[in-house]
Amino acid sequence: MNQLETRELAYFVAVAETLHFGQAAERLGITQPPLSRAIAHLERRVGVPLLERTTRKVRLTAAGEVFLTECRTLLAAMDTAVRKARKAAEQQRVTIAARPGSGPGVLPALLAAEAQGPDGVLTDVVFTYDEIGALQDGTADVALMCQTVATPGLEMIELGPEKPVVLLPAGHPLAERPFLTLIEVEALPGYEAHLPNEALDTMVDRVALGQLVVVVGDSVRGRLGESVRAVPVHGYPPTQLVLAWLPDARPATSRLTATAHAVLAGRTPGPSASASTDPESSADVEVSGDGEIERSAGWPAPAPTAP
Repeated sequence: MNQLETRELAYFVAVAETLHFGQAAERLGITQPPLSRAIAHLERRVGVPLLERTTRKVRLTAAGEVFLTECRTLLAAMDTAVRKARKAAEQQRVTIAARPGSGPGVLPALLAAEAQGPDGVLTDVVFTYDEIGALQDGTADVALMCQTVATPGLEMIELGPEKPVVLLPAGHPLAERPFLTLIEVEALPGYEAHLPNEALDTMVDRVALGQLVVVVGDSVRGRLGESVRAVPVHGYPPTQLVLAWLPDARPATSRLTATAHAVLAGRTPGPSASASTDPESSADVEVSGDGEIERSAGWPAPAPTAP
């Protein structure tokens, strides 16, 4: 069989997802006749019918269902290959993946240290709710994230433990308690075990209105205002703030991880900054407004894995 073309795969996915040749053609920016011919040609090359067509509707055959899944995988892999190739050409640019509203101390410190470095590395930030996915598909080179369990396949630096707190409205009956147990938190109306896919400020507004109860990292206290209280939670799984990357990371990424070690050690990064992990430097850190390293860091933590 002759090799299939990317264009043919994209055409088929458009038809398979819309189940309408006219809508698929509009989505692709072409007219319907060449699309119909391309799909018919594709089916001849594959050797089996992929679509059932009547005057009233289009539907996928069993072979078409399987082919659609594989086409999506192939097209996604090609997009990833393009992104990674472009990244490789930009040896002095590194992209960090982080959640919206996260890393209130560590992320600015890391960016500031990179800007002062001697190697001319340009650092970008992409905000996402799937930090690991951003590493795997080439969108980002490094991820700043929290983890409660080990993540196989990644190399990482532990930046420090995250202390969990539950966010409650200021007038809540439990808002002035010294701490709550995880069981008590899970029983509260409005409690969500997983962080909503929204910015921290939005979550805080929803908590203040009594629409949400959620566990986050204690470093967000400075962004809560007067209408929300943060109460420590006992029994929450240990969480670490980490900087993570894939083993085959580019040289520029090594520069960034060396900078992270330098920030943890409280020194100005330089060309000889070591990339080896210093266990004593893994204490929890945060950077104040004047750039000094202080105790206590973190960001919104992930949901607990178990009581």
